[in-house]
Amino acid sequence: MNNTTKRIAVLFLFAVFNISLSAQSFSLSGMVLDSESGTQLKFANIRVAQTTNGTAANSEGRFILKLREGKHLIIVSYLGYKSDSLLINLTSNRNIKFQLQPISIQLSEITVLPGKNPALEIIKRAIDVKHDRQNKLNSYIADVYTKGWIKTKSKIVSGQSGGVNVSVFGGKADSSKLEISGIIENESISYFKKPDFHKEKIIAQKQSANFPSTINIVTGGRIIQNFYDDDVQFFNRPLPSPLSDYALGYYYYYIADTLAQDNTNIFKIYFAPISNSDPGFYGNIFITDKTFNLVKVVAHLNNAANPGGLLTKNTIFQQFAKFNGIYMPIDYRLFAGANYLGIAKFGFSLNTVMRNYQINPKISDDIFSKAVVTVLPNADKKDSTYWKATIPTPHTSEEAAAYKRIDSLESIPKTFWDNFSILSSSVSLSDNVSVSGPLYIYHFNRVSGHALNFRLFFKNYLDRRFYSTFNFGYGFSDKKFSTSLKSKYLFGEYRTTALRLKAYNGITELFGESDNYNLLSSTLLSWFTKFEFRDFYYKKGFRISINSEVFPVLKLGVGFLNRSDNNAVNNSDFSLLHKNRIYRVNPPIFETKINALTTNFTFDFRDYIEDGYSRRRTWRGNYLPIISGDFTFSSKSILHSNLNFQMYRTSVFWRIHTFKTAALQVNFDGLYSHGAVPYQMMYALPGNINAGGKNFSFRTLGIGDVFGDRIASLNIEHNFNDELFRFLKIPYLKDMRLIFYTYLNIAISDISPESKSILPVSYKTFEHPFYEIGFGIGQALLPIRFEFTWKLNYRGENNFVFGINTFAF
Repeated sequence: MNNTTKRIAVLFLFAVFNISLSAQSFSLSGMVLDSESGTQLKFANIRVAQTTNGTAANSEGRFILKLREGKHLIIVSYLGYKSDSLLINLTSNRNIKFQLQPISIQLSEITVLPGKNPALEIIKRAIDVKHDRQNKLNSYIADVYTKGWIKTKSKIVSGQSGGVNVSVFGGKADSSKLEISGIIENESISYFKKPDFHKEKIIAQKQSANFPSTINIVTGGRIIQNFYDDDVQFFNRPLPSPLSDYALGYYYYYIADTLAQDNTNIFKIYFAPISNSDPGFYGNIFITDKTFNLVKVVAHLNNAANPGGLLTKNTIFQQFAKFNGIYMPIDYRLFAGANYLGIAKFGFSLNTVMRNYQINPKISDDIFSKAVVTVLPNADKKDSTYWKATIPTPHTSEEAAAYKRIDSLESIPKTFWDNFSILSSSVSLSDNVSVSGPLYIYHFNRVSGHALNFRLFFKNYLDRRFYSTFNFGYGFSDKKFSTSLKSKYLFGEYRTTALRLKAYNGITELFGESDNYNLLSSTLLSWFTKFEFRDFYYKKGFRISINSEVFPVLKLGVGFLNRSDNNAVNNSDFSLLHKNRIYRVNPPIFETKINALTTNFTFDFRDYIEDGYSRRRTWRGNYLPIISGDFTFSSKSILHSNLNFQMYRTSVFWRIHTFKTAALQVNFDGLYSHGAVPYQMMYALPGNINAGGKNFSFRTLGIGDVFGDRIASLNIEHNFNDELFRFLKIPYLKDMRLIFYTYLNIAISDISPESKSILPVSYKTFEHPFYEIGFGIGQALLPIRFEFTWKLNYRGENNFVFGINTFAF
């Protein structure tokens, strides 16, 4: 190496060293107090002058700022206090204390006509300022920090499939005090562009050891509620903001107090809905004198907006600050406690800090896509050093203790009995392996008799790409074993391509896809009433398929099907009661062997969330239907199948918001075939057991009553929630949070001549459209609804049906 090269190398290393020094950052931490009482000023604002950098204190008045080495002017402010500032030359980590002094106020005069409420004039001017703000704000980019936690009496443990389980029978169920049982934190970049484009990129995330990273997608930029907007969403209900364009006819206002912050006088205005039956907020908004900007909100949901009375307490807290002449939210905090029917008490909190705003930057349209939230690949790989260097709000002492407690509990090896519950559908043996739980070990039907089942689940292997389920069962009456194996492997960065294999040999439910009742329901009905609503046959074979998301809105798939179907007969007459009754005969099927090629497609226009491993669709903001279809081709000559037929099937599901929380849902299923289709491969209209009811089913028809290979059904349901009773202002009913919905079901069915020629059972068809209509009513928190349904034609049996719709069946 010559001298010139050496000098260049030395200069390069010197430059790199200087760059690293200049990039060095330090922590400025501290506390904000009332100078007179010493009270901690929670959520105080901390700003770095001449920048958009800043943070907010936590509920204990403590804060932390990450700053580069050098001089910084720190400004601390709090409503009702004189701001304090301090010029700091930061050369190492420092801890400081700010003591703010309360200040008196001197309000300017407001012109008010006699008999007029002065608060109304302030609100009118604030609404005008809101319009001016909306016109000025075209786009923004902001850094967002979000922290959320949940409090329970019982401990929360990590569950299978990336979920969590609440230990109902363990933990601290006998304690009246709730404690933090799970925490999530993340940092994200939030993008907004008119008219309504949003994008969140989560760049770092961490959570307590009992939570999987896949649930850490609650980014403040996405779910933050901005009280400058006309409507604020809570529990899928749009609630009018106190500054909405129609707020003056919805809320009443009065000036509760006057405060000051530095040289700015601020009105504290109380507001609440004019009618107690109208869902909305109540609380205080803080509006500046002269400029009439909204700077703070402390609000609560009223009883009418409280979903089913679930929340026992709730507080929403939000502050705003000026960036480039536009007031933007700098934090958003939600604190709530809930009590579900006196059974489960819990609390939750969400704390979001927004900082480093860029106002009206140029943002490429490429930023916005169907992925409204994207977790970057290395977001959950950030170590403690990263979080210490970037976290903008320190943990409270309660949060720090919760992390330590939860992580230590999760590090203790768990036994089979730690995860066992008598009500479990599965029991975890490890993070990746689980077995069937008590509810699924035993069942009864008239073909198998008493039957035992064993399932073994393998989850999240090979970087959450491989899943497999093995099922083994034995019927003591038919003396037959049943086995099945389902496996899938997922390809692609977000696992949007799936290779699936299913092999099976055993008893199968006839028209199982139209049956939404669980095994426990059929077992209990057989035991106590000797009524069995299912029919069965034996099936063995395999199916292999591959499906891939070729475009964000289009998924395509192909596959091959091999199956051999055989009859099943009654083998048991067991029942605890009504021993003199006889089970109805299990019907025969068309015994055959089928080899078929299959293809399928799905158009799904919904936005999705990229959680770092997969894409999850969301209904938020979607107004287009989900359309899917498949084609089955069976050929004697080409595939050596026993039958020649082609089946075309399509399904459409459409969910449309109509007004407030009300929604219209439309479900269509259609099947058309050529050739002889075996009975067991036809489509049956989804029916119900006596006194039962399921959504998108025909309440006046039984299970498997009407089937065909040329059939179409349309289910239309409009769920008013409790909006109808509120709108009609029916006394008592309007405040009972009753859920009301109506439905109309239409079907037409036929069987092709070729299929009729091999049909082993009798049938009925709807050559002209069949109609039934009904309504359901329930209470928001109760998991049971009562339904009343009438046949409009094809009258005979079940012209009127009363049913119970509940997940318990």
